[in-house]
Amino acid sequence: MLNFNQLRTFCVAARHGSFTAAARKLYVTQPAVTSQIKLLEEQCGLKLFKKMGRKVYLTDEGKTLYEYVHKVFDYEKEIEDVMEEMRELKRGVLRLGTTKTYARYFMPLMITGFRETYPQIQIHLDEGSSKDMTLSLLDFQNEIAIIAKAVDHPRICFFPFGEEEVVLIAAPDHHLTNETPVTFDSISREPIIMKETGSGTRRLVNNIFAMNNCSPFVLMETGNTEFIKQLVQRGDGISFLVREAVAVEVREGRLTTLPLEGHRLRLDMSVAYLKDQHLSPPARAFLDILGKLAPREMLPQGIGALTARMLSQRR
Repeated sequence: MLNFNQLRTFCVAARHGSFTAAARKLYVTQPAVTSQIKLLEEQCGLKLFKKMGRKVYLTDEGKTLYEYVHKVFDYEKEIEDVMEEMRELKRGVLRLGTTKTYARYFMPLMITGFRETYPQIQIHLDEGSSKDMTLSLLDFQNEIAIIAKAVDHPRICFFPFGEEEVVLIAAPDHHLTNETPVTFDSISREPIIMKETGSGTRRLVNNIFAMNNCSPFVLMETGNTEFIKQLVQRGDGISFLVREAVAVEVREGRLTTLPLEGHRLRLDMSVAYLKDQHLSPPARAFLDILGKLAPREMLPQGIGALTARMLSQRR
């Protein structure tokens, strides 16, 4: 079996052509170097060095062995450099999961800010429903998820990060615009284009319908927010979406929001990660940035407020 202490001693001595220099480099005595070389030669049954005065020279066998051995310790130095780079956030991967809404309206600016501080970190952004992204933490597909809390799990920590308003939207000429505020009895008779099962919005809407002792008439369900908005604009139904996701369409008059009788829907925005699980340096750095962006005293706030705060910090 190879003895790496002996090989290291051989490599340093061969590189410097001196047992004395090798002893200085290895912080050992010269007799210790001589002993290690002798043991190595005995083990492999080969003469590796020739001596002339204070200098040592590799034999042909020693030269052949050195060609292989020095590569081992060159890789060792590379490994040490890689580990140091990862500790100093000069190398690594940040694995994030988020919803399509947050991926479009919040994450681009967040990721840009992170990359300005840690440009060498590779970012892997996964998109899906809040439920799917929460569960992705359990199989280590992602380390951090920025989501609406759609499911509870004993192994996952949810840190409240903001609060989104969910609004009822319709085409500007929809007949419900004549009813202010809109009752759930009226809504239950309207076709609804619903967010997919597993989304935080879907869970919130289902709960609010149950509280009002009625059920939604689901015409279609999809995770594509843009598709939902197009269908609602065409008058194919109504829907519930995060206010920030429809801000442009409402401002331009392509959609309208309808006030609900006795309700204002709020959706928690959370940062989720596994409890009692070590976070990588990139993940810890990302959480630190989020903590500076949204201290607890600023809650509640939505995507719009968070992005405005990020922009002000970059000026």
